[in-house]
Amino acid sequence: MSEKPSKIILGIDPGTLVMGYGIIAVTGQQMQLLEMNVLKLNAKKDQHIRLEQIHRKVCELILEYKPNAFAIEAPFFGKNVQSMLKLGRAQGVAIAAAIQAGLEVSEYSPKKVKQSITGNGNADKEQVWHMLQRILTIRDIPDYLDASDALAVAVCHHYQSGTALTLTGGKLKGWEDFLKKNAHRIKTK
Repeated sequence: MSEKPSKIILGIDPGTLVMGYGIIAVTGQQMQLLEMNVLKLNAKKDQHIRLEQIHRKVCELILEYKPNAFAIEAPFFGKNVQSMLKLGRAQGVAIAAAIQAGLEVSEYSPKKVKQSITGNGNADKEQVWHMLQRILTIRDIPDYLDASDALAVAVCHHYQSGTALTLTGGKLKGWEDFLKKNAHRIKTK
């Protein structure tokens, strides 16, 4: 991408021990990976210190990449109330950092993210990763799937924000119509 990106999206997969983040640049109809990684947090540290580390890291990413969109995965509602509370706090401090920077926050359920990337809301992490590799032409495999989960959130936001659909010239009548209008985006081996 030689022209200036029209949008930079920061995607976050919140966690109390591992927080994934993925940043993409969108220029025209092309997406490019800028960074994908994780913040590993020490389980032995006080939970409030870990929350501060999450906040600081999100602020650093915003300062460095200057995103104009922030997307985060909504917590999955499990049976363990304590885990949900901790995850909600981690998500909250990441959101607070984004709001503090003046970014609008978009939240997506895990099922919505998987549906956006693979077409299947019940896809596993590996299926999502393989589709991301194809969409963004990535060869390297991340050490943690939390990083690819965050990247999926960023790509999902791009798809959901309407940018991908408006560039095709209006409403689509299903996958076949999308493929016909986006033949230039199809990659073959």
